[in-house]
Amino acid sequence: MKKFLVMSAALLALSSQGNAASIVNNDGEARTVIVTDGGSQQELSLAAGESAEFCPNGCFVSLSGERETLLGSEAVEITGGKMRIR
Repeated sequence: MKKFLVMSAALLALSSQGNAASIVNNDGEARTVIVTDGGSQQELSLAAGESAEFCPNGCFVSLSGERETLLGSEAVEITGGKMRIR
């Protein structure tokens, strides 16, 4: 029983990490997006070619006047200074 509980906890931890949105900056220069989650805003800076995972429970993301709603499982690509959600 103990082994089952440990394995279940490990699977839960891995599955919750996999549900975060991902973002990649395909531009040749750094980009900064504004992430609004639960009423608080944070800047997420991405160097050229850099990627990150964020927003596991849904949020808003803004770049250059564009604002998108994310549920937490999307892939966001920045190309030409614009976001594309997949």
